[in-house]
Amino acid sequence: MASPMAKKTASVEEVLAAIDAARDKVMADEVKSLTKLGIPKAMAYQMIASRFHQKVGNQEEAEPDPFEGNATSWEEIS
Repeated sequence: MASPMAKKTASVEEVLAAIDAARDKVMADEVKSLTKLGIPKAMAYQMIASRFHQKVGNQEEAEPDPFEGNATSWEEIS
């Protein structure tokens, strides 16, 4: 008889750490690819950071996401 599979549970912190590690690896791979194309490393970091909404170096704040909760209502837009 086959034994039942034991469920492994992970804490929220472990899941967030795994997501952060995966994101960092993807970002590093993309920066490496851009530098192979001849883009300066600092510019590549900025391009990738803006895609992942990360702060880079002396950058104060990433550009606001138009889909996140800004104070703009539909009446103000039209």
